[in-house]
Amino acid sequence: MILDDIYRVILERMRNPSGNSYVSALMAKGKDEILKKIGEESIEVIIASKAQDRGRLISEVADLWFHCMVLMAEEGINHSDVFKELEKRFGKKGR
Repeated sequence: MILDDIYRVILERMRNPSGNSYVSALMAKGKDEILKKIGEESIEVIIASKAQDRGRLISEVADLWFHCMVLMAEEGINHSDVFKELEKRFGKKGR
């Protein structure tokens, strides 16, 4: 699954920073910078949706997911943890 591949690369960049890696550079700036990028990408998702630009929306959601995955790696969370939480919620009344 592509999420596994991306997450594996993010973890590798955490363990072995590379001078030409966006992930390494972002992580070196710290958690506040990662959070800032998530905020920026969230706004870009909203703007793309309001503009009804499907292609741009898909691209911006991918950017948002990617930056969330960087934060998750920083926090020691992986997408399996999130999937388990979604599975617990699935099918519950009011959801």
